[in-house]
Amino acid sequence: MTEKYPGDDVESPKKGPTLSTSTSSFEALDPHDPNLSQIANTMFQKTGDYISGELTLAQEDYKLLESMNNATVTKFADMRTVATNIQKSMSDLNDKFKSLEPYLEQIAKIEDSAMKLEQAAYKLDNYTKRIEAKFKMIEKKT
Repeated sequence: MTEKYPGDDVESPKKGPTLSTSTSSFEALDPHDPNLSQIANTMFQKTGDYISGELTLAQEDYKLLESMNNATVTKFADMRTVATNIQKSMSDLNDKFKSLEPYLEQIAKIEDSAMKLEQAAYKLDNYTKRIEAKFKMIEKKT
């Protein structure tokens, strides 16, 4: 003969007597349905696995963020080095330009003088051509 449990007098439409859903009469040492115990253990195991998976996922997300942050820090350090080198190069170029400025001014003055000299040469050439033309006319008259 089987033992009687609280709530066994309630008839189940499928199988006959069922366990009571009331937890107030449950005692830790009371005998209970082994099938229900196995289902509960499976549920708790799967819930634990799910929560463990969620925590692992969150941990992996944080590891990814950490590696991305580290990569960003490295990239910014490299960019700072490049920017510092560019700044030094620009400063050196500005110093060289300032040291060349007097020579550039002299070159500009020489270029201006050369242009004036070229204009004078064109005027002299034109004047020479006119004199030559007058000389030829005088020669023809004589």
